[in-house]
Amino acid sequence: MLQRMALLLFALLLVSQVRADAAPWYRWESQADGRLVCAQFSPGDGWKRFAGPFNNGACRAY
Repeated sequence: MLQRMALLLFALLLVSQVRADAAPWYRWESQADGRLVCAQFSPGDGWKRFAGPFNNGACRAY
C-alpha cells in the first residue's frame, strides 16, 4: 500500500512538470552596428533587448 502511494505521488509530480511553457522570444539589438536578431536568450555581450516578449521565433505578434 505504501509503495502504491509513493508511486502515485511520484507520477503526480512528473505530470505537474509537463505543463512548463516555452521561453519567450525577444528582439535583440547589437550595440556595435544596430543589427536586430530574434532569440530567446541574449546572443552575447554587446546586445540589448529591443522588443518583446513574443510567443514565436519570428518575433511578430499574431
